Amino acid sequence: MLPLAAAARLQGQARLAGSRVAQRIPSALRVASVPMARTRAFSLFPKAAYASSASSEKVPLSSERYPYLKRDPSFKKLSQEDIDFFNSVLPPSAISQDDGDLEAFNVDWMQKFRGQSKLLLKPSSTDQVSKILKYCNDNKLAVVPQGGNTGLVGGGVPVFDEIILSTANMNSVRSFDEVSGALVCDAGCILEVLDNYLAERGYIMPLDLGAKGSCHIGGNVATNAGGLRLLRYGSLHGTVLGLEVVMADGTILDNLSTLRKDNTGYDLKQLFIGSEGTLGLVTGVSIMAPKRSKAVNVALLGVSSFEQVQAAYKRSRDELSEILSAFEFFDEASINLVKKHLVAGNNDPLESSHPFYVLIETSGSNKDHDDEKLTQYLEGLLTDDIVQDGVVAQDTTQFRNLWAIREGIPEACSKTGPVYKYDLSIPVPVFYNMVEDMRARLNDAGVIGEDKDVEAVVGFGHIGDGNLHLNIASKRYSEKVAKVIEPYVYEWTAKHSGSISSEHGLGVFKSPYLSYSKSPTMIDMMRKIKKMMDPQGIMNPYKYLPEEKK
Repeated sequence: MLPLAAAARLQGQARLAGSRVAQRIPSALRVASVPMARTRAFSLFPKAAYASSASSEKVPLSSERYPYLKRDPSFKKLSQEDIDFFNSVLPPSAISQDDGDLEAFNVDWMQKFRGQSKLLLKPSSTDQVSKILKYCNDNKLAVVPQGGNTGLVGGGVPVFDEIILSTANMNSVRSFDEVSGALVCDAGCILEVLDNYLAERGYIMPLDLGAKGSCHIGGNVATNAGGLRLLRYGSLHGTVLGLEVVMADGTILDNLSTLRKDNTGYDLKQLFIGSEGTLGLVTGVSIMAPKRSKAVNVALLGVSSFEQVQAAYKRSRDELSEILSAFEFFDEASINLVKKHLVAGNNDPLESSHPFYVLIETSGSNKDHDDEKLTQYLEGLLTDDIVQDGVVAQDTTQFRNLWAIREGIPEACSKTGPVYKYDLSIPVPVFYNMVEDMRARLNDAGVIGEDKDVEAVVGFGHIGDGNLHLNIASKRYSEKVAKVIEPYVYEWTAKHSGSISSEHGLGVFKSPYLSYSKSPTMIDMMRKIKKMMDPQGIMNPYKYLPEEKK
């Protein structure tokens, strides 16, 4: 049983928005289990909410923002003859040259990158994609594959006049095996739609993202998206069973296997996971769906130091192990922005602020077993003064509200204006040093403060896989601020043996800095693979790999 003194440290009440009754947590620390199917089959933040800060100004062209990028003169410019061919492959509703239609596909959701494409194609079958790419390859027309356009590094929008090849009309579930859990679907299926489909059958998608209401599973695969469930289910390199990919020359690579084990030859699908559409266009995905947990618990904890965050995580691996499904952290600056800008900020159930917060989720099949393990874990944290405050969700509303705080941080950052976003893999012991060092660097440069360009430097992310999201919320874009941040952020990461991209990818934004994470030998090998699989270079050019010095 939890000692009464320790129970008092929990502040007694779960004052969550949407719960009309403030419920005192008794000394036994009641932990209510919430069925996953009822709580995660919804979109907290649909695509509209992912727009960057509202601005009446037109987004600058990526070619102007990155002047070192020059249009490859060997690429053909679109002609009426090309349009006639595409009209012979696709119905009129799947082709657009309208500037209004193209605007939403030329500009990313952060309003940071803007291309100049004059043609949008929306094929509905793999055969149509094959015909389109074969023609583009034969005529050297550059192409940009695009899913839900929820990327963060400019990988899914054109730089110049590349043809946009959208998978939006490829959105069918092809098959699902309720015995093995193998799901086969089109690349354009929206992640949340797939999760809802599986929920009805007692299964769950192995990844969960804030953009789940808009992102496509093909785009998730192409960027090797991580997200909130990676701690429990691993990366897509492990959960993807097979892929159907159309190569640059139109060849269809059919590897939609549903087998868990296949030790025959090279595992070619791995080349395309995380390749960001530079080697081929993913048209079909076979993925392993885990069983949906029957009992889910969520707790929000307040701690006084990052050392305590680490201690809580280490103990969670020891004591929660098989039921631990998420271990998220965010700092005080993060929750302050959520409170300032979002309704979700009203959900904070803790009576006082804390330097750091931890959100823990457990999921399993036995409610009593899970409740007992979580109770013992929390009792230990309180007794050893690792945690100073905390609440446990008692119902579905509270479950959602706790997650809304964590998932609302990126949107809250964007409410101030432009956001400098960095997605880094860093060894956990020095994880938060990056945030502190960046905050100090900006302060020394005189650019952070109430009347300065930068409003706040926030750190949040996935402790379980060493993924730090460093967001620098600013009031306006400043070249001075950008120079203070870059390349320092990449140099710092390389110095601590980290990665400059943990889950967002490279795109046009990070490709020049690849050498901070990969050796010249590795980059040279990547170039050889690209040249072999896309000799004409038509697939998503100007991105992913740094420009070769001429």
